[in-house]
Amino acid sequence: MKPLKILVKTNTQNYPILIGSNLISKLNIVLKDNLIIFKKCLMVIDKKVPKKEILKVKNVLKNKKIYTYNFNASEISKNQNNINNIVEVLLKRNFSRQDCLITIGGGITGDVGGFAASIFKRGMQFINIPTTLLSQVDSSVGGKTGINTPYGKNLVGNFYQPKLVISDCIFLKTLPKREIICGYGEILKHSLISNKKFYNYLNKNFLNIIKLKDPFITKTIFKSCKIKKNIIEKDEKEKNLRKVLNFGHTFAHAFEASVGYSKKLNHGEAVLLGIMAALKFSKIKKILSKNEFNFISNHYVKNKLHLNIKKYFSNKDLNKILSFMTKDKKNNSKKINLILLKKIGYPIINKTFSKRDISSFLKKELMN
Repeated sequence: MKPLKILVKTNTQNYPILIGSNLISKLNIVLKDNLIIFKKCLMVIDKKVPKKEILKVKNVLKNKKIYTYNFNASEISKNQNNINNIVEVLLKRNFSRQDCLITIGGGITGDVGGFAASIFKRGMQFINIPTTLLSQVDSSVGGKTGINTPYGKNLVGNFYQPKLVISDCIFLKTLPKREIICGYGEILKHSLISNKKFYNYLNKNFLNIIKLKDPFITKTIFKSCKIKKNIIEKDEKEKNLRKVLNFGHTFAHAFEASVGYSKKLNHGEAVLLGIMAALKFSKIKKILSKNEFNFISNHYVKNKLHLNIKKYFSNKDLNKILSFMTKDKKNNSKKINLILLKKIGYPIINKTFSKRDISSFLKKELMN
């Protein structure tokens, strides 16, 4: 099956996203077709990626000088220390801006490697090979890079577009179901903020998508990436429209930070919780109708996506969650900025609410 291709065009860089199976075995051809030239590369690799797949990449690039940086990718390891270590390798091995940094792993690997590439000599060539469903449909598109701090998630970073993204579905077959569901949270978000047609497609084909059946999985990744591409092309640096991509994420990031970025709650699960929180808040504020809310809620229930917030938090966590929500990077006042939903395909941005308002909402959620 011929790979699907999306061309992302931003003010700073145009680059292709290739989606298909077994693309890494054709990496040399892909580089040649896209006029990407380098003699030396540093591979920043998540240790969880199967070694046999890494060997495939190395064998295809055997005519290049290859160095590797392996790390245990987690929200905790998405830190300044790993950035320093990567930059140290680049400096020690005398890399130039024309050389290349290649990330192989999930969103954390792409964020950390991309950030290091962006600051090394003010920017070197960067290729992203996302290996999780979450990273293939979300973080690999749009050029956001960065790290976490004790004050919150992704508070240090910048926008740096790659030269190429290769989303090879072969990596997905090695993932546990929990990781696939994790990626589905972002796919669902894209459908809710874009159009009902894609949402209906997900509703109809959920099982085929989760089981990674073709053409369903490839088509879903393609449609999801295209939605994000259309948004970031209009607003690369998140000045206004791109904020819609944060639907559910103000809650989600606060949930993740409140559990200390532990494996107890991964990013996709936090996003599913965050989307539902944003939907409930939209309904309470009479922005989203009860019928539309039920239509989406039924998708959660039918496909066992519903997570009980009380499994992760109690009333004693309320202040912690609110504290992280107030530190969210979209806020520019003492109020909390939320992306809400009027109906599927019609998100509302720049709605701000008081800490007291959201505290009252979360208190009811945790008590009922």
